[in-house]
Amino acid sequence: MIIGQLKALPVAGLSAYLREILGDPRCHFEALRAREDGRWQPEGADWYCTIGPATTQPVSLRHTEYHRQWADIQVMLEGAEIIHVGTLPVPDPADEERKPDLFITANARHNVCITLDPGDFAVFFPGEPHQALCAVGEPQTVRKAVFKVPLSKLGG
Repeated sequence: MIIGQLKALPVAGLSAYLREILGDPRCHFEALRAREDGRWQPEGADWYCTIGPATTQPVSLRHTEYHRQWADIQVMLEGAEIIHVGTLPVPDPADEERKPDLFITANARHNVCITLDPGDFAVFFPGEPHQALCAVGEPQTVRKAVFKVPLSKLGG
């Protein structure tokens, strides 16, 4: 997991590839906010981004997920959310694959809690459990950009 602010990319500790994505002028905060909701994939890119609204919920109603083939870069565009994160991988054969490469687990121990405000981002690598869209206070509608970056581009 990496957390940061789009306005401070040089200090976020991103790999060159992730820094290249978020440093692209089309991925700057104002550019993402101005983009219409939906899936966006620049021509020739092996990553894609989905932008749109979501509703936060009390933590007790949110699931914990992880991915095996894709990293998430979650960027808050409007509103705020809490994300609970586990620092130990949890993949279990009994986990439910709700959609392709979206695994739901009940075995995560959340030992990190972050709050994303507009312009903040969090990177979750394959196998890292994260419980996103937890409400800050009362549930609210937020708007996020979620980038999907293939495992093959992450190095290591």
